[in-house]
Amino acid sequence: MAYQRAPTVVGVPNFNAVEDAAALRAAMKGFGTDEQAIIDILTTRSNMQRQAISQAFTREYGRDLIEDLKSELGGHFEDVIVALMTPPEEYLCQELHRCMEGMGTDEDTLVEILCTRTKPEIAAIVDTYERLYDRPLAEHMCSETSGDFRRLLTLIVVGARADEAPADPERARELAQELYDAGEAKWGTDEEVFNRILAHESFAQLRQIFEEYKNIAGRTVEQAIKAEIDGELKDALSAIVECVEDAAGWFARRLRRAVQGAGTDDRALVRILATRAEVDLDNVKLEYEKLYDKTLQSDISQGETSGDYKRALVALIGPA
Repeated sequence: MAYQRAPTVVGVPNFNAVEDAAALRAAMKGFGTDEQAIIDILTTRSNMQRQAISQAFTREYGRDLIEDLKSELGGHFEDVIVALMTPPEEYLCQELHRCMEGMGTDEDTLVEILCTRTKPEIAAIVDTYERLYDRPLAEHMCSETSGDFRRLLTLIVVGARADEAPADPERARELAQELYDAGEAKWGTDEEVFNRILAHESFAQLRQIFEEYKNIAGRTVEQAIKAEIDGELKDALSAIVECVEDAAGWFARRLRRAVQGAGTDDRALVRILATRAEVDLDNVKLEYEKLYDKTLQSDISQGETSGDYKRALVALIGPA
């Protein structure tokens, strides 16, 4: 079922960009930096408000706010603050570019960014990527991925998904049968059918297809994908299914992986908290507590994060 998205950051009323710019300048001027003041301001303003602060800072002081912040801060704390100061589409494009540059490709990041977003969100990322890097995202991605995984991501990036509209139950039954016939009902799996349906249909239609699939197969489409498909394609298709049914749960599980185990995946932690705070982080943290019987705040506080970095993350998550 679709859920009502609940953010943890909504911006402040009676916002004054010039006052915030002055407070940030004071926090960085002179000897030492008032990190708490930076956290208090930037984790409570919306991204639109932060862009206004940045413009006011340049206007008032003739300086670049992000460059000043970078010169005063360091480590993962700097990463969080810079992520918050960057327009969301630009930040996600930087993350996509980083995960495809150099040796090897970080497929987990490709899946996290591309398989979990709505059609309008993908369109904004695609436009921004070409503006930033003078290269189409689809072209860069095709050079770094292969096989059915590449085909699925390409369908998503070129905007193959239908616009959101009320689900058509009859069509949902037909497509659910197609999925069943392409996987569990035969020897071997026809990945092309899974790719086509999961990349083309709207989220509302997919929700209905997955319900019909349960009626036909007696188990969920997600269970079928995990049994029939492997590797990156399995991760990508599973992400689509889980985000159609319960995006908050998918991001909660991704955060759990980032904070548990040997070493914290700080990039994923920063990326998810910074980009979901104004979208559905309140849903994510509630789902996290339901799944793991611990709050997201406590797992982050008791994990390997510390100091200003930890304080900034906890501020984004908001009160338990």
